[in-house]
Amino acid sequence: MKNRPLRKAVVATAAITAGLLMTACQSSTADSSSGKSGTGAAAVAEKASDSKGSVDSNNPVDSAGSKGSKSSAGSKGSKGVSGSFKNGKVTYLAPGKYIVSVPGKGDQQFLVADDTEVYGAGTICGDAGSEVDAPCTLDQLEAATKKAAVSADVEMRNGIATLVTERRAAQQGNGGKGVNGTWFGNVSYLAPGKYTVSDMKGTEQQFLVAEDTRIWGYGDICGDTNSGEGGQGGTECTEAELETAAKKGFSAEVVISNGIATTVRDDH
Repeated sequence: MKNRPLRKAVVATAAITAGLLMTACQSSTADSSSGKSGTGAAAVAEKASDSKGSVDSNNPVDSAGSKGSKSSAGSKGSKGVSGSFKNGKVTYLAPGKYIVSVPGKGDQQFLVADDTEVYGAGTICGDAGSEVDAPCTLDQLEAATKKAAVSADVEMRNGIATLVTERRAAQQGNGGKGVNGTWFGNVSYLAPGKYTVSDMKGTEQQFLVAEDTRIWGYGDICGDTNSGEGGQGGTECTEAELETAAKKGFSAEVVISNGIATTVRDDH
């Protein structure tokens, strides 16, 4: 009987202690759960942020790179038009961009670059009375073509002009007309579209070639020595072939009308 109050006290103390321990555990668990929940949310938010940042920063670059690699403007430009456009009219279109119009070929746009060579004969730059074409700047080309179309030959590679050469007007002679006649002698290259023919006495006559100039070869300009005689069976040559042959020199008959060759026939 003496121990009953003590037992009650012990039981009561144990109950209180257990209650306190349970409260502490619950509080600790709640704190731990709350802390874990906060840490997890932060991690998810951070991951989502990183993921979003990854999409925003990387995908556009990848997309642009993909587009650039598939359809790059530079890639297309590198496969532009190449060729010679003789006796054309060059007009200004936009800064660094022009059009050359050649009879029978239509219009062709082209660009100019820092290494584009431009030569003038009085309109783009230089002196119309000079026998030598003057080197011009791109600014002079732009200024001249903004005023009016300029007669010129254009050499083009991949859509970019490598050479723009102003064509000279027919040389003026008596009565304001160019030279007329037939010359037999050595033909030499002077400038794009411009040549000389020297007779046996050493007298030189300059002449131009035009789109309708007939050029016949029998082995020197083009063709072969068995092409025929007197224009019969000869091979009709291009102006590019004439230019190549004239840079080496060859004998020919040149018929000139108003300073422009109507026929050039090599002497074979």
